[in-house]
Amino acid sequence: MSEINNDFIPFAKPLISEEEEQAVLRIMRSGWLTTGSETLAFEKEFSSFVSAPFAFAVNSATSGLHLALEAAGVGQGDTVITSPYTFASTAAVVHHLGAKVVFCDTEVESFNIDPQKLAEILKTTKHCKAVIPVHVGGLPCKMNEIVSLAHQYGCTVIEDAAHAFPVTYNGKYIGTIGDIGVYSFYATKTITTGEGGMVVTASEKIAKRIKTMRLHGIDRDVWNRYTSKGATWYYEVLDAGFKYNLPDILSAIGRVQLKKANDFKTQRTAIAEAYNSAFSAIKGCLLPPGNSAEDHAWHLYSLRILHEAKLSRDELIEALTNAGIGTSVHFIPLHLMPFYAKTYHYKPDDFPNAVKHFNSVVSLPIWHGMNNNQVHRIIETIQTLLQ
Repeated sequence: MSEINNDFIPFAKPLISEEEEQAVLRIMRSGWLTTGSETLAFEKEFSSFVSAPFAFAVNSATSGLHLALEAAGVGQGDTVITSPYTFASTAAVVHHLGAKVVFCDTEVESFNIDPQKLAEILKTTKHCKAVIPVHVGGLPCKMNEIVSLAHQYGCTVIEDAAHAFPVTYNGKYIGTIGDIGVYSFYATKTITTGEGGMVVTASEKIAKRIKTMRLHGIDRDVWNRYTSKGATWYYEVLDAGFKYNLPDILSAIGRVQLKKANDFKTQRTAIAEAYNSAFSAIKGCLLPPGNSAEDHAWHLYSLRILHEAKLSRDELIEALTNAGIGTSVHFIPLHLMPFYAKTYHYKPDDFPNAVKHFNSVVSLPIWHGMNNNQVHRIIETIQTLLQ
């Protein structure tokens, strides 16, 4: 192993340049900081990028999922099926609307929801309004099967594409295959606005509802009433909406990041390929799900540590931390969390594939902007620890 470098390599880090800084300064000097023309431009550019007829910028992907479910008519007494192998927000928004969360286990070979298990659950689940497939780590779910099954039972498909931009599946961008797609622009994501997200749909009816509910249930765009001579002060509140809009100061960052999205993806793919090449020869390691024929966002690189490995997963995390390398674990299945275990009476062995994945994974740094020395240091450290 080469000489140890004690500089800490963070698990995730955004790549922000002078271009983003200048965009923020432009908005700060414009006299208008909140939602306005910059956000409208961001929505238009994102819509064009993914070829979605409607796109709505929101202050988080969590907000986007909430709006998507509400627009799909999810409410008290309904059920929504999703994976336990996801972040808390995917299920929490279901609960906020008074609906019941029903979990479906992952595939054996991937972290994504299992279509065969989904089919079984749909047969016995009453009042199911929606299915939320989660594209974990940036690997697309088996969307053809999922959409077909969900629509067979009258369910809206809401894609949790928080990890999966920009990724294509059978020629279409993930997020545009179901009825509604939700992306995340959180600080660690493939493009970032610091906090933020985007909701896309091809449905005019759904788009109209999201547009209304995103900002207090008001009947029209009202941001220009303070800046335009022709704007009127009068508006009407059609429903009890939310405050989920994305301000211009963040949209300015998003517009710059969007232009770099494909280059960012190329950088992360190169890191993943270097990792795959190095770790494929290590006994006791299983590479992340996916193969070279599948498009992948590589938001996460989750290496699986098997029982026969030289160190356990937890021992490896501790050793990497001591070596100055940041890691994470994606994910602790939600049915193991006290709230869901208590509320829905779930037991740990109810979703064995999700638990097996959780017990084996360690997510390694994979962010655009990482230099070759950092990548090689991570590879050499893991080779030393596990070989």
